[in-house]
Amino acid sequence: MVNEKEDLKFNFMGEAFLDKDNHQLIITSVFILYGSAASNELAFNMASEVENAWNEPQALIELKKVIYTIHFHIQGFFQPGISPDEIHANMNPQMNFFRVEDFSRLHISFVDEIGCNTGYFLYDNLTNNSTTAAHEYGHTIGLVHPYYLNIRGQGQPGIMYPRGTLVDAPFQWDPEVPAGTKGGTLNPGYRKVLLTDINNLRLERLRFNKNYKAIVGDFTNLYHEKH
Repeated sequence: MVNEKEDLKFNFMGEAFLDKDNHQLIITSVFILYGSAASNELAFNMASEVENAWNEPQALIELKKVIYTIHFHIQGFFQPGISPDEIHANMNPQMNFFRVEDFSRLHISFVDEIGCNTGYFLYDNLTNNSTTAAHEYGHTIGLVHPYYLNIRGQGQPGIMYPRGTLVDAPFQWDPEVPAGTKGGTLNPGYRKVLLTDINNLRLERLRFNKNYKAIVGDFTNLYHEKH
């Protein structure tokens, strides 16, 4: 289980397609939401948030001396009646399954592993531009939290910094209080996907098949009961 206090080994989970005609490396993910706090609107908003956040850097990658634009294509759907068996049997690496509820026994959102396709989201974490969905998506595609969590003097926090990180005053919950005191840590609404986050995916390691697709990583395919 991975939350905003834990780091595990690096991995990558998803499907990548090398569009040679349009010089794009397309990372495709589909969010399937279930649970009493999930909805069609939330699924759409989460997908839009994640897609916009991860495409904002307009990152490029060089593969075999050809420059490609990295593009994230994210979709979201609400499937309230999805069964544990349907999730357990999934063989599509694009599919990610997240339960959304008003309560989590951990009091935060989490995904099950680094490079995985399942997790449990706390509804309150997904509102007010919290960037939680974009942060947790980073875990599903292989990113861990940075090791050093005192980035004062470094400006804009990247998307993978967890709550509790020490940041410059403008990025705190309360910019008027000393760092580390109540209100003196990272307000996650100020996180952004940076080029360094894209580079940390190490997409140059991907190996494509004859259809120009690459799949790396393991399925978790875990169904979560309501806490």
